[in-house]
Amino acid sequence: MAFKSEELAKAYWRDNISLVLKLLAVWFIVSYGFGIILVDWLNQFTFFGFKLGFWFAQQGSIITFVILIFVYVKRMAALDNKYEVHEE
Repeated sequence: MAFKSEELAKAYWRDNISLVLKLLAVWFIVSYGFGIILVDWLNQFTFFGFKLGFWFAQQGSIITFVILIFVYVKRMAALDNKYEVHEE
């Protein structure tokens, strides 16, 4: 990646790390928070016939992770275009 200036490179990596941390926070909340910490409270609800806490622990965190991958790809493509470091 060739940046036009050092300031643009720093801004790019700041935005990149910010995005990664936000997505990791969402993943942590869904997988650890909903799947482990709040599982007993969520189990009072059902989702497709399963207790919601169990569903988050078994399926919800995986589905969320896959969705976050697509969000990351889309947001990084936009970030690369913004800083003009996209692939040609």
